[in-house]
Amino acid sequence: MTGAVPECRFCLENRLLVDELILETEHFYMLGSIDPMVPVAGMVVPKRHSTDPFDFTSDQWRDFGKALNAAKAHFDDKAPDGFTLGWNVGGVAGQHVFHAHLHIIPRFKGEPNEGVGIRRVLRTPSWRPEN
Repeated sequence: MTGAVPECRFCLENRLLVDELILETEHFYMLGSIDPMVPVAGMVVPKRHSTDPFDFTSDQWRDFGKALNAAKAHFDDKAPDGFTLGWNVGGVAGQHVFHAHLHIIPRFKGEPNEGVGIRRVLRTPSWRPEN
């Protein structure tokens, strides 16, 4: 793979990952969560440096479904009742590593945040940009 961005921790060629890869497809890999607040979770990351999913190539998009299904299957043994999937695109949206990555979070009945999803972010606060 070529095109690594120096110091990018998700560009595999930089060898900066401390995490083990859980799975790989042609264009993506998956990492498990290292966040103690969300221990059962993962991220689907493109092998080619892309700042966000808007930069994906058509080949990456063709492979993305395979990567997402493999990531879902990885959590089958945990028997989740649902999933929250999310991209943070840009600093204002909470992106901290500027190499695209999809968060995949298995959700379970009875968990403290049961029923809380992405809509909370969209509903609070009721701010709208000026046109």
